[in-house]
Amino acid sequence: MGKMKKTMFVGAIGLALLLAGCGDDTATTDDSEKSNDKVSAEESKATETKVIGAHEDLNQEPIPIKFERIGEHEVNIEMTAQITDIEIAKGEIYKAWTFNGEAPGPLVVVNEGDTMNFTLKNLDPAIPHSMDFHAVETSPTKNFIDIEPNESGTFTFTANRPGVFMYHCATGPALSHIANGMHGVVIVKPKDGYPTDDQVDKEFALIQNEWYNYNDLEDFTDGTPNQVVFSTKALKEGDRNTNGDTFTLKDEPLEAKVGERIRLYVNNVGPNQVSSFHVVGAQFDVTYLDGNPENVLKGMQTVQLPASGGAVVEFEVFEEGDYTIVTHQFNHVQKGAAAIIRVTADGE
Repeated sequence: MGKMKKTMFVGAIGLALLLAGCGDDTATTDDSEKSNDKVSAEESKATETKVIGAHEDLNQEPIPIKFERIGEHEVNIEMTAQITDIEIAKGEIYKAWTFNGEAPGPLVVVNEGDTMNFTLKNLDPAIPHSMDFHAVETSPTKNFIDIEPNESGTFTFTANRPGVFMYHCATGPALSHIANGMHGVVIVKPKDGYPTDDQVDKEFALIQNEWYNYNDLEDFTDGTPNQVVFSTKALKEGDRNTNGDTFTLKDEPLEAKVGERIRLYVNNVGPNQVSSFHVVGAQFDVTYLDGNPENVLKGMQTVQLPASGGAVVEFEVFEEGDYTIVTHQFNHVQKGAAAIIRVTADGE
């Protein structure tokens, strides 16, 4: 297991940047300002929730993930931490902290046993970011460490177990980084496949996440989400790739054909809420909890996904119609958590 290689900024500036992860961009060294404890609660909240100064007019063009297989069991992966505007509801733009300009970030698909050489480039000019892969067994203090602005870091690990795993920024406060958009999913495909591989006609990847008041740690901690949303991510070249919003997968449904067996790779990246994952009009013939083929459930109506929890679910569609994907916590459906699979006779 390789150690993260990076250039570190040591001392007051680096510490101030870390602690200011969800606040103002100004790290003052003026003694009088440091000792001023008379700021009102209203002024403190205004400072806490404002756009970090260096982000205010920043909208970095999404940079595609770099994925290269360099051997039968080895891959190179390069991702970026960047600030990119995301439309989370019609007409509502969120200045998201992202991986590669996507929120959730790009889907990473590898095979069980693959060695992954991972590099993170931090394009955020103001604050450090990092990467925590739930698919990894390693020392967080060695490898999930902060990458300073305009720096990069690399570590190497092996994907030892199959599953549908969350990844996210782990820089403190981690809640701010995740809630602001720095989350995504890694699929580690089992080396011997799933027992039902030869039965599946269509595959989609679905991710659930939440949006709160912008960069508001108090709301992230104690509030309820403004939006709960789904996105789909490309499993292979040519597949659709959307951000987490309230409308895209309703206005532009996923498509399937009568009689097809559908597989969904699902993850709830939270950061806080549980998902009661359900497809209206369908039953899950088989469910692999956390995407591991050893964790098999049959005939499920709803699959509970804790924050970061994943699953692979499979079902057949027998009639034409719109099959709505929801979390069966319907207060969250009211906040956007629905997507549609449109089933037609010819799949068009």
